[in-house]
Amino acid sequence: QVQLVESGGGLVQPGGSLRLSCAASGFPFSLTYMTWVRQAPGKGLEWVPDIDETGRSSQYTDSVKGRFTISRDSAKNILYLHMDSLKPEDTALYYCVRGQDVYDYWGRGAQVTVSS
Repeated sequence: QVQLVESGGGLVQPGGSLRLSCAASGFPFSLTYMTWVRQAPGKGLEWVPDIDETGRSSQYTDSVKGRFTISRDSAKNILYLHMDSLKPEDTALYYCVRGQDVYDYWGRGAQVTVSS
């Protein structure tokens, strides 16, 4: 069955960096658009970036442009989110999600907390 397992979250100081990973299985990862979605405490879901099947095209929400980078290793079936210059407002549960605009499978999430 489809599985998406995030890892790499944690506590980081403002200005720091983290890299999230998402191990995918149970579907043709190399043929699938992938997305990271986050949910901050007390707020709704927010699309962060997505990436096409080839890994050559990606889009970012304005608040993370220039700081976050989405990438994928289709040989290993892993999706990444590299986050630099983290801010307290980036604190959220980050989900690895299958699809673009319409999402059918979600991971359980990785907690990212940005605090001094």
